[in-house]
Amino acid sequence: MTGLRDQLHGLWLPLVTPFRDGRLDETSLRRLTRHYGAQAIDGFILGATSGEGMTLRDGELERLVAIVHDEMVAGRRTKPICLGLSGADTARLKDRLDETADWPIDGYLIASPYYVRPSQRGLLAHFEALADHAAWPLALYNMPYRSAVNIANQTMLRLAEHPNIVGLKDCGASREQSIALLRDRPKDFRVLTGEDANYFEALCDGADGGIVLSAHVETASFAAVYSELKRGNHDAALARWQEVAELTRLLFAEPSPAPAKHWLWRSGLIDSPEVRLPMVEVSSELAATIDGEIERRMKVAA
Repeated sequence: MTGLRDQLHGLWLPLVTPFRDGRLDETSLRRLTRHYGAQAIDGFILGATSGEGMTLRDGELERLVAIVHDEMVAGRRTKPICLGLSGADTARLKDRLDETADWPIDGYLIASPYYVRPSQRGLLAHFEALADHAAWPLALYNMPYRSAVNIANQTMLRLAEHPNIVGLKDCGASREQSIALLRDRPKDFRVLTGEDANYFEALCDGADGGIVLSAHVETASFAAVYSELKRGNHDAALARWQEVAELTRLLFAEPSPAPAKHWLWRSGLIDSPEVRLPMVEVSSELAATIDGEIERRMKVAA
């Protein structure tokens, strides 16, 4: 096993997957990896929601992981990589765990099964079966507004006892539930928020970090929010948060990751803002707003 339990803290980036003309854009992917590999992030999530993982063919997903890993090695970076997986068929997910067991990853981020709406007993059995089977540690991904089922805290605490389940991406959309989980969890069970707009609030409540799409932009400020709070500098952390809080609304003004991809394209980090259907690129109105914000921030930085 890797040390994912010890690494699952701070600022993690759910890396977007660049496309061009319907294909994985390997040139842009290498550029992204080099850029963010040099930033103050603590790990990468690949092929999950922000990475449009459900649209990736098996060969593309494997190539995505290989390129990011190779670029990290070439740059002498050691940031951990978690692979996002999702599905509503436990047996098929076990097959995917087998198929990816020898990939250069450090763990998995596995979303709740969608559409079928299992009971809490079903969720418990599902995740325990995957954790028993996986060659790498698992972090759970609770997102009831996408999966139509919430992992209740009682179930989560049972799962946290499993030695191969090391943490959670918390998109439960209930601060009350999150605070109760942070209070009752085992001390070595890591909880990272996945709600960008609640990043500062979650860290103040005791979360171990965040998996934050918006950190593709102004990465240093998002990282500083975490580091300042760790040092006990609440006012300094709040000041850094105020620099980027509006970004978390702008980058989710339309379905993600299209707004972030537009920003990265305009900034020259990727060669196309292309997303895959049923996602579509941002509206002309939002594109103009994003372009204006990029220009404003460039003037402030100058």
